[in-house]
Amino acid sequence: MLKKYRVRDYDFKLIFLLAAITIIGILSIGSAKVELQNKQIQGFVMGFFIMIVLSFFDYSFFLRFHWGIYALNIVFLLMVVFFGREVNNAKRWLLIGGIQFQPSELTKIMLIMFYSQFIMKHRNKLNSIKNIAAMLILLVPPLYLIYDQPDMSTSVVVMVIFCVVWYVGGLSYKFIFGTLAVAVPAAVIFFIMVLQPDQTIINNYQQERILAWLEPEKYAQTTAYQQTNAMMAIGSGQLWGKGLNNNMISVKNSNFVSEPETDFIFTIVGEELGFVGGCTVVVLLFLVVLECLNVARKAKDLAGTCIASGMAALVGFQSFVNISVATGLFPNTGLPLPFVSYGLTSLVSLYIGMGIVLNVRLQCIRKYNN
Repeated sequence: MLKKYRVRDYDFKLIFLLAAITIIGILSIGSAKVELQNKQIQGFVMGFFIMIVLSFFDYSFFLRFHWGIYALNIVFLLMVVFFGREVNNAKRWLLIGGIQFQPSELTKIMLIMFYSQFIMKHRNKLNSIKNIAAMLILLVPPLYLIYDQPDMSTSVVVMVIFCVVWYVGGLSYKFIFGTLAVAVPAAVIFFIMVLQPDQTIINNYQQERILAWLEPEKYAQTTAYQQTNAMMAIGSGQLWGKGLNNNMISVKNSNFVSEPETDFIFTIVGEELGFVGGCTVVVLLFLVVLECLNVARKAKDLAGTCIASGMAALVGFQSFVNISVATGLFPNTGLPLPFVSYGLTSLVSLYIGMGIVLNVRLQCIRKYNN
C-alpha cells in the first residue's frame, strides 16, 4: 500500500499550480466576504494535507474496493434524501458529527475512481452490449439522486466526467458517432421543449434562467440581474483591477451580486484584479488540466489514465462553465470555480482527487525506473 518514492520524482509543478490558484481564491473570498476567509484557509490546509498523504498511497490499493466506494457514494446520496438539510429550496447538504458537507461533490471523485477500475477490469470487452448496459445502469442511481436534489448543473458535470473516462478507457468510435447522431437532435428538441410555457421537464426557476440568458433585457431587474451585474463588474476592472478589499463604488461593495464568494467568484477576480488577474486564473486552471493530462498519458495502467483524465475533465469543464456564466456565455448555473470559489467540500474533494493524480505520476515514474 505504502511505497518508497524519490523526492525528485514528485510533481512539484502541479503542487505549485494548485497552491497558487487556491491562494488567489482565498484572497478573492476575503475581499468578497471577509468572515469566510479563515474557513477557506482551513479547507486549504486540510485538503493540502490529505492530498500529500494520499499521494504516497498506491492508488491501486484503493481501487480494489471500487464497489465499496460506489456503495458508499449511494449511501451518502440517499442520506441526503432522508436526512439532508434544505437551503434555498434545495436539499444538498448532510450534517454528520457536527461536520456539514455536500455529498454530490464527493460523488465526482468517487465515480472517477469506481469507473476507472471498472473499465480496466472489463477493458477487453468494454464495447460489448453487456458492459455498455452495465455502465449506464450503474450511472443512473447517483445521477438521479443528484438531479432530484435538485442539482441539474452537478448532474451534467457527472455526465461529462463519465463520458470522458469512458472515452479514454477505449469506447468504440462507432458507439460514439452513433450516440451523437441521436443525442444532438435530441438535445435540440429538448432545448425547444423546455422553452415552452407549459413545460414540466425542468423546474420553473431553471427555465427562467435560460429565458433570462436569451432575453436579458426582459429579465434585467429579476433573473438576469445578477449575471448582468457580474459582466459589468468584470468589465469595470479593466486591465489591473480596482484592488482587493477596496472601498470604491463597485458591484461587490454595493451588493449587486448575491453570494459573490461562490458561483460568481470570477466576478470578484475580474473587478478587483482586472484582466490580468482573470487571465492568471484561467491560465493556472488550464495548466492544472494540462498537467493532469500529461500524467494520464504516462500512467502505468488504464485505471491511472482514467483517473487523471477524469480529474482533468472535472477541473476543465467546471472552470469553463463557471467562467462562461460570469461572462454571459452560458445561462446562470450553480457550479463553483475549482480551487477558487468558497466551499470546503468542493475544495477538499478536489484535493483528494489531486492526491490520487500525484500518486498516479509517482507510480508511472517508479515503473519506468524499475
